[in-house]
Amino acid sequence: MDSYAIVETGGMQFRMAPGRQVLIPRVDQREGAKLRFDRVLLISDEKGIEIGQPVLGGVTVVARVVEHGRGPRILVYKRKRRKGYEKRMGHRQSFTRVLVESLDRKQRQKKQEKDPESAEATEGS
Repeated sequence: MDSYAIVETGGMQFRMAPGRQVLIPRVDQREGAKLRFDRVLLISDEKGIEIGQPVLGGVTVVARVVEHGRGPRILVYKRKRRKGYEKRMGHRQSFTRVLVESLDRKQRQKKQEKDPESAEATEGS
């Protein structure tokens, strides 16, 4: 079973798996820098699938910045009929290509459930 995580960054969600390159919205880091994504929404590995509500605590995705770039040019065209108004603009979205190195899952301690009898005893005191 391949391990992967769903990570939120830049207001969007991305599926990240170790060894894969992912294009994300531009981040202000130099090439070769390490990034840690801690807003992990879902993780799937040999331990099973775990879904956050909304995010998982103790889970991070470690990635390295490969390059910065700009996407293809998108043409935006506006026009109003019968008025002679035409406007043409271009847009290129900046991106950062990252190489996912690992999915780190820290051991979380399970919450100890209180006994109902001991909880009642402390409330009455």
